[in-house]
Amino acid sequence: MRRTVRGIPAVHGISAPHPVRRSRVALGTLTAAGTLLALLLPTGSAGAATPQHSHHSPTPQTTSGAFWTADRMRAAAPPDLAAPAKKANTTAVPRSAPLKVAPTLPQLPTVPAASLLPGTLPQAGGPWTGGGAVTKTTGRVFFTYQGRTASCSGDAVTSSNKSTVITAGHCVKLGGAWHTNWVFVPGYHDGEAPYGKWPAAKTLSTPQWTASEDINYDVGAAVVAPLDGKKLTDVVGGQGLSFNSGYSKAMYAFGFPAAAPYDGSKLIYCSGTTIKDPLFSTDHGLACNMTGGSSGGPWFTTFDEKTGTGLQSSVNSFGYQFWPNTMFGPYFGDDAKNLYTTAQSS
Repeated sequence: MRRTVRGIPAVHGISAPHPVRRSRVALGTLTAAGTLLALLLPTGSAGAATPQHSHHSPTPQTTSGAFWTADRMRAAAPPDLAAPAKKANTTAVPRSAPLKVAPTLPQLPTVPAASLLPGTLPQAGGPWTGGGAVTKTTGRVFFTYQGRTASCSGDAVTSSNKSTVITAGHCVKLGGAWHTNWVFVPGYHDGEAPYGKWPAAKTLSTPQWTASEDINYDVGAAVVAPLDGKKLTDVVGGQGLSFNSGYSKAMYAFGFPAAAPYDGSKLIYCSGTTIKDPLFSTDHGLACNMTGGSSGGPWFTTFDEKTGTGLQSSVNSFGYQFWPNTMFGPYFGDDAKNLYTTAQSS
C-alpha cells in the first residue's frame, strides 16, 4: 500500500507537493522518534496550505523553571516511552501489516568514509564535538505528559520577539492534550542548565497537528517568557530557517535522545543526504539511530561545522518500526512557515 503524490518537487517559493485526496484511514504503525503512533490522513483535500493561523495551547503556560530540578530533568522519559492516550474513531493497523513492503524498502545513500570531513562521525549518530552556535541554540524540552515528566528537544531560532523555539508538534501536544509545565533548556548537559530554564508563555502547533495529529505536519513552537529580564536569543543566539527548500538535501540533525542506548545527557547528531519518504508521509528521511527524546531537535541545511550555524528545515519526528536506524522529519512548507510567523509575532 503506497500513497501517491502529485505535484513537482518543492523549491524556494513553491509549495511542497501534497497528497492526493484520501479518506481518513490508519496506514501504519510509526514510532515518533520512539513513540507508537497511528499515521492518520486528514479527511478531504490537502492540496493547499491551511490558512494563516495556528492553534495554540488553550491556557497560558505558567510553569516555573524551579520545578525542573536536576534530578527531575535526568529522570524525564521521552513521551515515546509512555502509552499514548487513546484517540477516538481510530483503528490501529497491526504491526505486521506493513512488513510486506520491508524487502523492497530503498536504502538511504551513504557517505564513503574517505569523504567524511575531519572530525565528523558516520551518519548513524554520535556526540557533537564540533562546538559552535548549535551547542547553545539546541536544547532539551521538558514538560508534563499524562501526569509524568517527559522530554523532547528543540531549537532557538531568529525571531522578531527573540523568544521563539521550534520543536515537534508531539512535543507540545499529544493524544489530544496540550503538555503542561513546558520549559526549554538550551545547551543542556547532564542535569545542568548553563543558559537557564526558559518556561513557555505559549505553545503552538500547525492546524493539522492540532486537529488530527497528522504526522505530515508534526511541527510545534513555543514562545518562552523572558528570564532575568533577558530574552532567549539575546542570551543563546538563534538559527535561521528555510521553507519550501526541496528534497534530497545534505542535512544535519541534532537532538537529545534519552532512550537506550542514549541517556539524554549529551547533544547527538547525524548527517547525510536525505530522501523523500517513499511510504506513507511527505517527510524527509535520514539515516540516523537517534531514539526517543530527540523528537523536535533541528535539521539544518547549509550547515557550517566550523560555526555550528545553518538554516533549520525540519525537526526529528518519527521512524517506522520496520525500518530501523532511519529518522523522518516533516517538510517545512507554507504551514510550518505560518506557524513560525504566528509564533514570532506573539
